[in-house]
Amino acid sequence: MSTAQETVEYATEHASRLAWAEHAPEVYKAMIRLDAAAGRGLDPTLYELVKIRASQLNHCAFCLDMHTKDALAAGESVERIVQLSAWEESRHFYTEKELAALELTEAVTVLTDGFVPDEVYERAAGHFGEAELARLIAAIAVINTWNRFGVTTRMAPGHYRPGHQ
Repeated sequence: MSTAQETVEYATEHASRLAWAEHAPEVYKAMIRLDAAAGRGLDPTLYELVKIRASQLNHCAFCLDMHTKDALAAGESVERIVQLSAWEESRHFYTEKELAALELTEAVTVLTDGFVPDEVYERAAGHFGEAELARLIAAIAVINTWNRFGVTTRMAPGHYRPGHQ
């Protein structure tokens, strides 16, 4: 039996490739405005679930760190966040409206077939009015753009605090 506390050595954090927001501040500010406009009128919990799911699909560790923390700070449950990567098998954790949004998020994010299937779009259209659906599509597009900045520049996760940009 050991009484000494073991030291855990974690892998070294990688450095970001480029501080893109510093070098293109007008683009960063436009993205912030676009993000705010896209999210206006959407349920904040749904918006965070969409951001987390797209970020999972795009392997954006920085955005996963940010949006899981934001979701938790907004009152989302750990259980629903944990189950999000397997939402199709964990449908009972989500409302039908959230499920339609998650399905649409996947279809818009992973465009390997070159289009969003009609049945996916129709299911979403059945749960969202036209204005809300337009905002949801915009929100999905915006998080995908943020993900591309994050993965391309290898933004390091772990430093984000909710309420601080």
